[in-house]
Amino acid sequence: MSTFDTIHQNYEHRFAKSNPNMLKPIFGTTDVMPLWIADMDFKVAEPITNELQRLVDRGVYAYEFDPNKVFQVIADWNLRRHRLKLNRKSFVQVSGVLTGIALLIRELTNEGDGVMVQTPVYHQFYKIIKSADRKIVRNPLKIVDGNYEMDFEDLELKLQIENVKIILLCNPHNPVGRVWNREELQRLTELANTYKVTIVSDEIHSDIIYSKATFNSIASFDDNKHISILGSPAKTFGMQSISNGYLYIPNKDVFSKMKETIGSMYLDHGNAFSTFATIAAYTKGEKWVDELIVYLEKSMNWIQDFIRSEIPEVKMFVPEGTYQIWLDFSKLNLSDDALKDLIFIEARLALTPGTWFDKGHSHFMRMNIASPLPKLKEALYQLKIAMNESI
Repeated sequence: MSTFDTIHQNYEHRFAKSNPNMLKPIFGTTDVMPLWIADMDFKVAEPITNELQRLVDRGVYAYEFDPNKVFQVIADWNLRRHRLKLNRKSFVQVSGVLTGIALLIRELTNEGDGVMVQTPVYHQFYKIIKSADRKIVRNPLKIVDGNYEMDFEDLELKLQIENVKIILLCNPHNPVGRVWNREELQRLTELANTYKVTIVSDEIHSDIIYSKATFNSIASFDDNKHISILGSPAKTFGMQSISNGYLYIPNKDVFSKMKETIGSMYLDHGNAFSTFATIAAYTKGEKWVDELIVYLEKSMNWIQDFIRSEIPEVKMFVPEGTYQIWLDFSKLNLSDDALKDLIFIEARLALTPGTWFDKGHSHFMRMNIASPLPKLKEALYQLKIAMNESI
């Protein structure tokens, strides 16, 4: 049995995804299997736990800063995993990825400027843009032959007329699971350069890449105009509660401005637990990540086969990366409320509503598959039974 087949149930505290105070308002019930928040049910790699235990046993938590070592191990990791050469001196540490994106939007744009997102997309992007009094400019992805693609015609038109200053890229894309190929990113950067727009690329899922895809960072292109969000171990290693975020800014002027702004608010201070857990993850956790990806791909393949044979009315967009799957329930021809009742009440599944990612996606749901396969099988059988009884 794989180490990923089991789940540690004796938690001292409830995590957000299973907190009744969150489940009830969103799903109308607490009797649901939580497969909505994008975190893992797996124990972290043993070297991470060992390092955290070392710090606990030490019992001393005096001031302790070593960001350059963290930046170096992130650079080394990206060179090994993605053949991506990065300069450790171009990293800036922030408290989290969303913090970094929010700061970049404020630094690189003015109130009223446009920030482009490719919808449906991670719902927190909308909050970040609105809270900064910037304008959300939607560049909807299009479905071609059953797969999502960028709509470059719409994108260029809106770069011409919408006063866009930042393209907020999601790569790999959450929720649709695309890993943008080099040709797509090349065309995107050419358009961004033509219209003097900065690409801010959220690449937090960049290590969860499946066998048929290759990750290409925006930092791999030869100009220094664009910014990557690289280095958070949160999604890769299941460290959401104890990780920092890292910006990779090759442009020296932007780097200096961001470093000064972040430093002025003391947002570049990590802590010993985050720092040493991150170093342990990137230097000693690679085998665990390799095993994780094999396990996730096995689970994804089982789910794909099950949907095709048992509930073909449901359309699954097979992800190239991330541990989320994007499901289309449109063929069920249910009203919005009836679909929610089917998924949340009858099937007893907490899946992320598609409307979180874009208002036109009420018949879509996102499902987190970073759970033991037996649990995922139970979830899909619950869905099948509910569909057979209700439709």
